[in-house]
Amino acid sequence: MNSILRRRREFLIGSGLCLLLGGRAIAVPSVPRQLSLTNANTRESFDGPYRDADGPIPDAIADLAVLLRDHHVNKVGPVDIETLDFLADVMAAAGQSRATILSAYRTPETNRKLAASAFGAAEKSQHLLGRALDVTFEARLPDARTAARKMGRGGVGWYPRSHFIHLDTGPPREWERDGTGLDLLLVGRHRRQLTVAERNKLRRAYAMREYLKRQR
Repeated sequence: MNSILRRRREFLIGSGLCLLLGGRAIAVPSVPRQLSLTNANTRESFDGPYRDADGPIPDAIADLAVLLRDHHVNKVGPVDIETLDFLADVMAAAGQSRATILSAYRTPETNRKLAASAFGAAEKSQHLLGRALDVTFEARLPDARTAARKMGRGGVGWYPRSHFIHLDTGPPREWERDGTGLDLLLVGRHRRQLTVAERNKLRRAYAMREYLKRQR
């Protein structure tokens, strides 16, 4: 880590912000990167560079931390540069100049509430670490999903009925959720699809859940 980047990181930490620099973010030579984002929940926006040749830009990271905060409880979380780079690369591959953020950092409190709701959330979600983004684009969302999967840089979730994709820098894995509760899970490099027996089990569980709802 060069001296300017170190000073910038120390400044951010000293100001109460946590900047995450994963192995890839450090290994890849720092080049100017920028993003144009809007938060669907708060209508706040960010438009400009977030890193230059010397590394993450403190003022930009501070602004992004606010934009990507848990708006449910108004708490700012860590900002992961590798996740921002992942999003920027996906946008470039799909020819998209602007992204809409649906969900970013989550506190444990918010994650528990979402896990108990119809929306659902993983118990150890990467959102808790500030390493996940749920995003949508005005066009070519399927192309963005395909590009993200080919990059193999983390988790890629596809939610076609809700029209968004999930990106994170956790372990490489893929999944689809079509709104019926019958998730298609593709895990790791070998991308295992659910077997017929597993999918039938899910269908039975879904049918029973729907039946019980109608009995209430």
